Amino acid sequence: MPSDQNKTVSVQSISPFNLEELLGREPIIIDQSNISNQISYSTILITGAAGSIGSELTRQIASYGPAKLFLIDHSETNLHELDIHLNACFPNLEIHSFVANVTDPVRMNEIISSARPEIIFHAAAYKHVPIMEKHPYEAIKTNVLGTQILADLALEHHVATFILISTDKAVNPSSVMGATKRMAEIYLQYLGFRHSAATRFVITRFGNVLGSNGSFIPVFKNQIASGGPVTVTHPDVTRYIMTVSEACQLVLEAGAVGSNGQILFFDMGKPVRIKDIAYRMIVLSGLQPETDIQIKYTGMRPGEKLNEELLSDDSCDAALHPKIRIARLAPLSFINVETMKALLTEVLLSGQTDQMVALLKLMIPEYISNNSEFQKLDKSDLIDVK
Repeated sequence: MPSDQNKTVSVQSISPFNLEELLGREPIIIDQSNISNQISYSTILITGAAGSIGSELTRQIASYGPAKLFLIDHSETNLHELDIHLNACFPNLEIHSFVANVTDPVRMNEIISSARPEIIFHAAAYKHVPIMEKHPYEAIKTNVLGTQILADLALEHHVATFILISTDKAVNPSSVMGATKRMAEIYLQYLGFRHSAATRFVITRFGNVLGSNGSFIPVFKNQIASGGPVTVTHPDVTRYIMTVSEACQLVLEAGAVGSNGQILFFDMGKPVRIKDIAYRMIVLSGLQPETDIQIKYTGMRPGEKLNEELLSDDSCDAALHPKIRIARLAPLSFINVETMKALLTEVLLSGQTDQMVALLKLMIPEYISNNSEFQKLDKSDLIDVK
């Protein structure tokens, strides 16, 4: 065990490294032609524009020369900083930024009706599993109802393409967050089925995005810089990982080539043990794991899985790009979608957390809670829909 003095000397000499070195595979490269053909000269609207994914997506889209760019985010400071950055980098691009919340239907209608976007990239969402396990109301309101509000407005205002940024946590969800994202997917598939000749709804599923706000990479970096320990939930926990740049390229390519109701995801190779990433970060920083920096296991958090999935089974089809896959899902029954939409609104007004989560479980039978207080609701009769 090193002394604190030795730790300080080692930490001062930490070497910089590129996040791509943590992938354990070659970065995925997308041909730009499909993306350029769709984005160039189009009017684009992006929700969650000031977030880690949204801001990178915004920068990449701006580089393709859209006609106009409309940005929505509820974070005033982050949106202001992004607006300054974009106007400096793209002085000839018409950019309009709106501090607004996607759960406000009046405000969203006002923005979309005036912007008249041809393409909407919907990145606004709550994404942190343990936090949303404590706040189902916010997760449902934003991730489900917010998506429904925007999707309905996209149809009403004849938006050509609507792209939802989803997550691998929507597959056989074990958390409130994952269940709300799956419900958002189902609603878009429902609209795509009901209105196949109108707006094209495309869904993209991410793995864990390296370096995104609140992800484990910034946490590990700070812990290494502080001399450790680096905290990992479990020695065998694995995740599919991708860079922010890869994530945004997937979204853009999916928007260009995806068909109505399709769910697309990258072939990211095998999932990676988070423990191995922690070790690699320590080594790349010029230090030795378990000598200079200790690893501490803290236990699985509420709603988390030991291993994430990209599909509920192994069924998928190849897309136009060799590294993009299309989830082949069993046909969905959309009979009760509108009823469920009304029930979700009603249950939010009740303020009863258990009722909210029980309804999600009724709507998504494969949603089984893990390491969560909501395990008590599995196979529960708390909600009864006639």
